[in-house]
Amino acid sequence: MTLVRRAVAELVGTAFLVAGVVGSGIAAQRLSPGDTGLQLLENSLATGAVLVALILALQPVSASFNPVVTLVERVLRRIDTTTAAALVLAQLAGGLAGVVLANLMFDLDAVTLSGHERGGSGQLLGEVVATTGLVLVVFGALRSPRIETVAFAVGGYIAAAYWFTSSTSFANPTVTVARMFSDTFAGIEPGSVPAFVLMQLVGGALGAALVLLLHPTPQEAR
Repeated sequence: MTLVRRAVAELVGTAFLVAGVVGSGIAAQRLSPGDTGLQLLENSLATGAVLVALILALQPVSASFNPVVTLVERVLRRIDTTTAAALVLAQLAGGLAGVVLANLMFDLDAVTLSGHERGGSGQLLGEVVATTGLVLVVFGALRSPRIETVAFAVGGYIAAAYWFTSSTSFANPTVTVARMFSDTFAGIEPGSVPAFVLMQLVGGALGAALVLLLHPTPQEAR
């Protein structure tokens, strides 16, 4: 039952996260046509805010919403393989539900493949940087005596990374896959997805290595 509850929390949380990312992108396009900078500002603020709210609400159950974070949890032995697999599947299902809901809320077709090409060495490097930083922020904040700091640290980091990374910080394979099903501001064409996801996994591995170096376990510290 505990695993079911965790999976449901991941599904619901990821659905709301993706709906927040895609929905705010659509709203930004409509409210600020022709002003890409303002659209990105609106999108980044909404994404950071929804992350804070969702993590605060769901952290007592499960609040990763990101396969990279879940895989790093497995590497750090915070969860077992069965749990990790169940949570990743729940995140993928939630991401797909979230993008469909976002499209429908704004009177678009439930699914439209994005034509927004993303890529190039700069943007791919941006995804490595964004994901490495996210892993550091998540697992560094988890070591704080005030666990609620995780929500504000992650929300603030993602809102900032929208701006300081060339890729606008997808930093999440589930969100990346989901965003290819909306031909809107936040979308990404299917052909760009594999390279983005690969770079996110590279960033996750680098982040995990840095976490192990900077935050040794109590046994290693002694």
